[in-house]
Amino acid sequence: MINKCNKVSTRFAVCVDTDDPDLLTAGMGYQVLPDDNAEKSDYLRVIDNEGESYLHPARYFVLVDFPHPIQKVILRTNVPVMRSVASELIA
Repeated sequence: MINKCNKVSTRFAVCVDTDDPDLLTAGMGYQVLPDDNAEKSDYLRVIDNEGESYLHPARYFVLVDFPHPIQKVILRTNVPVMRSVASELIA
């Protein structure tokens, strides 16, 4: 996604189901990374509980939309969940 400023728009999703509670926690929010091929196969690439980017079934998540100032606060936290190595794209 590209916004008016030509910056990558960050997406977030809340986990509603998981088959691996070590990697995903139901009720927790996660940053979604762009991956068109994954989305065509009904998967989302998210930064999981270990701070790694992995594919998970899209049915495990509900996408949420936060205002840009909230996104910046989330991405500046020290918690691996809700941030990624690409966070400087919206800084």
